[in-house]
Amino acid sequence: MRSDLKGSLLDIYKFSSRLREKLFSLIVAGGFARFGRKSVIIPPVRLEGEDRIEIGSYVYIARGCWIQAEPDGDNRSSALFIGDRTSIAGPCVLSAMRSVRLEDHVLLASNIYISDHSHRYDRAGVPVKDQGLTRIEPVLVKRGAWIGNNAVICPGVTIGQGAVVGANSVVNRDVPDFSIAAGAPARVIRYFGQGG
Repeated sequence: MRSDLKGSLLDIYKFSSRLREKLFSLIVAGGFARFGRKSVIIPPVRLEGEDRIEIGSYVYIARGCWIQAEPDGDNRSSALFIGDRTSIAGPCVLSAMRSVRLEDHVLLASNIYISDHSHRYDRAGVPVKDQGLTRIEPVLVKRGAWIGNNAVICPGVTIGQGAVVGANSVVNRDVPDFSIAAGAPARVIRYFGQGG
């Protein structure tokens, strides 16, 4: 009997957690440029510039993420695109000024940083955070790619279709389709045939 009670309490907890997550997602959905059906954002999450962020359908964004579109003067077009059925573990940072695009079915493990810009740091005596942004170049993570824990994806990088980026990698150049890249800086260590 005790195990039935524990099971029931666990079911109640799961139901109430999922209900809270769905309600939060419904509340914030209207602020985005696009928010697809059955997508879920788990609070707490830091959101900035959501009117320039497009989220597809069946997207999962875990708690602790920081999802932002940086201001870009008068440019009001979308800067961050998260494709259908993409799953983002938390905490991750996705920061776009002009173009960070995750295509459909992308898998991000925890603690990943992806950005289409860098911070300036060339003015001595001025805090880095006050120097503005530089090296603004588009980032593309193609369909079905998987990025491992603690990876950094630098501006101007394309991660190929079905590619795998190993944990703790710093990716500062393109990763081809159906390849595995790892290291800091990341390099391709293996290719695998299309479709496995």
